[in-house]
Amino acid sequence: MIAGEPKRDAPAGRSGRSLLASYRPIAGVTDEMLDASGNVRPGWDMLISALSYIPYKDRTERFGRADQYLRDAGVYYRVYEGQGAREREWPLAHLPLIISETEWQDISAGLEERAELLERIVADIYGANMLVARGLIPPALIAGNPEFLRPLVGIQPVGGHFLHFCAFELGRGPDGRWWVLGDRTQAPSGAGFALENRVATTRALPDIFGDMNVHRLAGFFRQFRDTLLSLAEDPAGRAAILSPGPLNETYFEHAWIARYLGISLLEGEDLRVSGGKVMVRTVSGLKPVSVLWRRMDADFMDPLELRGDSHIGTPGIVEALRSGTLAVVNAMGSGIVETRAMLAFMPGIARALIGSEPKLPSVATWWCGQAREQRHVMDRLDRMVVGPALSTRLPFEDSEATRPGSALDANERADLLARLAADGAAYAAQENVTLSTTPVYSHGRLVPRPMSLRVYAARTKDGWSIMPGGFARIGRTNDAAAIAMQRGGQAADVWIVSDRPVRRETLLPDDTGSARRSASGNLPSRAAENMMWLGRYSERLEGTVRILRAYHVRLAEAADPALPLLKTVRAYLDFLGVDATCAVSPGVLRTIDNATGSAGQIRDRFSPDGWLALNDLSKTLHRFADKVEPGDDAARAMTVILRKLAGFSGLVHENMYRFTGWRFLEIGRRVERGIHMARVVGALASTKAPDGGLDMLLEIGDSVLTHRRQFSVNASRRSVIELLALDPLNPRSIAFQLDRLKAGVAELPGNETGHLTAAAKEVLNLHTRLSIWEAKDLDTAQFNEIVSGLGAIYDAISHSYFV
Repeated sequence: MIAGEPKRDAPAGRSGRSLLASYRPIAGVTDEMLDASGNVRPGWDMLISALSYIPYKDRTERFGRADQYLRDAGVYYRVYEGQGAREREWPLAHLPLIISETEWQDISAGLEERAELLERIVADIYGANMLVARGLIPPALIAGNPEFLRPLVGIQPVGGHFLHFCAFELGRGPDGRWWVLGDRTQAPSGAGFALENRVATTRALPDIFGDMNVHRLAGFFRQFRDTLLSLAEDPAGRAAILSPGPLNETYFEHAWIARYLGISLLEGEDLRVSGGKVMVRTVSGLKPVSVLWRRMDADFMDPLELRGDSHIGTPGIVEALRSGTLAVVNAMGSGIVETRAMLAFMPGIARALIGSEPKLPSVATWWCGQAREQRHVMDRLDRMVVGPALSTRLPFEDSEATRPGSALDANERADLLARLAADGAAYAAQENVTLSTTPVYSHGRLVPRPMSLRVYAARTKDGWSIMPGGFARIGRTNDAAAIAMQRGGQAADVWIVSDRPVRRETLLPDDTGSARRSASGNLPSRAAENMMWLGRYSERLEGTVRILRAYHVRLAEAADPALPLLKTVRAYLDFLGVDATCAVSPGVLRTIDNATGSAGQIRDRFSPDGWLALNDLSKTLHRFADKVEPGDDAARAMTVILRKLAGFSGLVHENMYRFTGWRFLEIGRRVERGIHMARVVGALASTKAPDGGLDMLLEIGDSVLTHRRQFSVNASRRSVIELLALDPLNPRSIAFQLDRLKAGVAELPGNETGHLTAAAKEVLNLHTRLSIWEAKDLDTAQFNEIVSGLGAIYDAISHSYFV
């Protein structure tokens, strides 16, 4: 049975209904599993039967693999609480929602119709405005709506369409009928999470997924990607996803989709408008952008003509739209049809525009700005959910402002009635619906939980395409308000199952066309800067950890921690902002946090394996901060960190394509390693350095064995400086870093003409000086010159490519 070990003698050939009936005391039959006649819906019988024959321990391990995959992939959702926010692990409900292909065809037809209806409504609101003139939409719902963007009136979008990617929140009643709870046209989120749900669920149930003829999702994304790219009327222009940035609650999805589709992820600061055209700041200069799939609310897009307090937009975007040089998906201002009160007028609009009632009805809605509707709501308050008329959130997402009338006490009820009477236009009411339940696996049992379904529609060259799936939001309790992700809800994959084999879709195009490579200089400046700083922070961490390990080894052996060498190293680390008396000081944690922060800014360009390795390193350091004691314990801990750093560096070095981004990361590493070596050699190999400094320096420079092979003498000041500063074959030496910098900078954009760039001149200057210096001539002053020279190289690169 589903709660424990299966009965191996279950009779073969039992019908789905009778099979499921035998599980009722254990499985917890839900509304989603049965149709209106009480028969098992197609697919559920097979899923439940297959699960029942998987032993409890194996089921637990399977679902654990799905959770582990999501943790490894770094899938998260940002939850806002009080004044702050935290990242929450993606809450996967391990069982999919099952819908038959036949039922899905009816849902798809209704959503295609609705998407086109929404397109005509938006086009009218920003065009002829006939719906208001004919009385089909009250003027107050447009003129007083914060989603109505007056500067966009009269602007015809590139390609002629306002909507290209929509989402619909659907609910099913216990009687089996579907209705639309809300439309999402502003910047619909969740499509990337739907893909991750699919990957994670199939990790847990690969055999069941393979047997059930589940429709694939890749074809939907391939069609939309091709349409997105086709909107670029300028052959030199590019398509990109525009994100508010890493602090957005769904930023992970923005990066994931960009990586999946192979298009750039940009932020407002990456763009500027010049001559009526939107340009992206790249390391090769300004490059045109023709298509933006925006993932930010439209009013934040342009602080010049829309929200003046926006710090994430780009001044001049609206002017570019007027010039017809930019396509925005979806058109700015299209979020107005998300307004809750608009649902009250959808039936009438549908009758006027398409001549019939919608195939998929909306949840019953009343706008209280009309006397009859206001009276109707006030008389039936116990059966209503009442909230702000212009809200774009669903009632269960907005439970503080939207309350069921039946849940109000006498004082709250009187207060709401008074507000409805005084300002009815500010409120909309909806029928307090009961959502159907779907099974959730919990502690070895299937339990019923309320659910809603989010489905996606994309415009293609052949019309609207409906994703064969989506994601279901499922409550953690029987309270429908707990469906919202911000309130602890779960997400489940959605399987559209067929009774015959389905096509195996992929993102790959056919082989009839030629493959087009991206130009090497298309890297946005912000991404290049974060690449470089990722290299610098990771190298800074390694250098610091090597010093700490050498320090704690000697601290463990020393009878007196006040030895001159230990005091010198403590003073040096203090200069770096690192407290040597702590095994893992706040300064070390800041460095790894800065490294993960830089990597987080380029999630679309950073491999999942690299991200996993970096996060594992971060978690280990933060764990050591509370548990590791100074001395031998700390020395062993630093060895663990160095091994993990080596793994991360190996992943980056061996797996990353040698493109412009890799060059900036590598240059960052070389600049930082050169600075580190110059400083530490200057401190421990100076004529005033304490005894033991040279041996410690060789250990920090990972060159003890090399020194023994290269020099037949004990460590001397000259031999150590020769090896760690001037030897071009030692990967830890300053000379080696400058050789790599000279080659790397020569490959950056701007060197094609044969003239040296400012950065190349700085490298050549420092490289030449180091080449003519002798080991006997180098002391603290020269090493400080090297540090300054490396800083000048970074400044030149920053000025040329980042500013």
